[in-house]
Amino acid sequence: MVQSFVQDFVHYFAWRGFLLIILWALLISKPASGQQPAWNLMPMPSSVQAATGRLRLDSSFSTALTGYTEPRLERGVARFLQQLARQTAIPLNSKAAKSGQATLIIRTDHSSKEIQEVGEDESYSLEVTPAGAKLIAPTPLGTLHGLQTFLQLVDISSDGFAAPAVTIQDRPRFAWRGLMIDSARHFIPLDVIRSNLDGMEALKMNVFHWHLSDNQGFRVESKRFPKLQELGSDGLYYTQDDIRDVIAYARDRGIRVVPEFDMPGHSTSWFVGYPELASAPGPYEIERRWGVFDPAMDP
Repeated sequence: MVQSFVQDFVHYFAWRGFLLIILWALLISKPASGQQPAWNLMPMPSSVQAATGRLRLDSSFSTALTGYTEPRLERGVARFLQQLARQTAIPLNSKAAKSGQATLIIRTDHSSKEIQEVGEDESYSLEVTPAGAKLIAPTPLGTLHGLQTFLQLVDISSDGFAAPAVTIQDRPRFAWRGLMIDSARHFIPLDVIRSNLDGMEALKMNVFHWHLSDNQGFRVESKRFPKLQELGSDGLYYTQDDIRDVIAYARDRGIRVVPEFDMPGHSTSWFVGYPELASAPGPYEIERRWGVFDPAMDP
């Protein structure tokens, strides 16, 4: 009886292990002919149509901006080439080529809003063939997104780095694609903020929600009410120039900055320097704990 049980036990797990191996093999195997290949794209574009062949990348790779141009687009292309060189270890020429000779031709139709708005046109089309590539977008926002998609397409192949031949039509599914960083409760250094903005650009996110005040700290320099940062931040705050630099850095990457200053609650740090704003006399100090606290703005 025991022997029979052991045999059944072994057979059960042997078959279960065999099935798991088959499943694993199916998951990692290449798709059959005619099936859509797996794409290392995030987020997945609206439409991806595979073609035949691939565009090989070498040191002759070049870009050309056509149509509408602006300094932000030029900086975007420079970042793209820098990232592509870092990704492939191929030395690339950063100078723009003539449009007829460029490997990647980039055409932008017109400008986007001076102050970025939710709901702007962020669409683009990207066509890659063995002979070259073409990126077309109505606005710089779409152009910036298309460059990130090209970077994601580049991969190692049997004869070096290459991008697969493909036609992509893409537009965001959601108008607001945001990340929130809470610098109020935990001060975040500027280099970390910029690194997160770089990551947001790579994923085509477009809203940076910056939480800048709470019970635990007021993180922005105020010229008119200087005690806000002098007494409410432990000396950890962003100057107005810092804020301007972050806004410009984000805009270069197609990202809108939305600041958050909490009131009438979540505002203890305001009252350390200005207790007369509060609904109770105080005195107040920066909160070192987490939770819900009574002080609030006096309406």
